[in-house]
Parts: sequence; C-alpha cells; structure tokens
Amino acid sequence: MGKLLEKALRDAVKEDRCTIGAKQVAGAIKGSKMIVLSRLRQGNDTGEITRGAEEAGVPTVSFEGSSVALGRLCGLQYRVSAISIDAMPEAGIKPILEEAQ
Repeated sequence: MGKLLEKALRDAVKEDRCTIGAKQVAGAIKGSKMIVLSRLRQGNDTGEITRGAEEAGVPTVSFEGSSVALGRLCGLQYRVSAISIDAMPEAGIKPILEEAQ
C-alpha cells in the first residue's frame, strides 16, 4: 500500500475530515472527495458504496488489507471497512490514485 494513502488517512482522521463506517459512508458519498474500502470487506454495503461513488464521480481506492488493518492504520481501536475523506485538494487525490494502480 502506498505511503501517500497512509498519510492522507492518518491526517483525515486526526483532523476529523472523514466519515468512518460502511453505513455512514454510504450516506455521505456526495460530500466525499475519495472513498477507501478494505479489500476483504464483503457484503451489500460495499456494492452500494461503489455504485453510489461511480454515480457521484467520487474515486474509490481498495485498501489491500483487512478492516482490522485499516482501523489500525487510522489509529483506531476497531475495524474500519470503509472511510471517506471529506476534505482534500484535487492535487492530493491524483497521486494517491496513481499510486494505488
């Protein structure tokens, strides 16, 4: 996983510029700049988030680890299956998407 994504996630959580949790992210897609989904997440929430993000033109990134690893990366004591970053400049998003591919 890329260092740029790690830093962006840590900063977003630290500065409270994110929405955490699949159900919360599904409801806040339109206000998001980028959505990160744990790769091992399964269920209807992920499909709903992916479809909603495509419709809204919000980029999604698959985190290569589990929801436990994503939670730890964000400095949280619980699993995080989805996180949306609410405030981030476009110049910061493009390198993350390039690094993720």
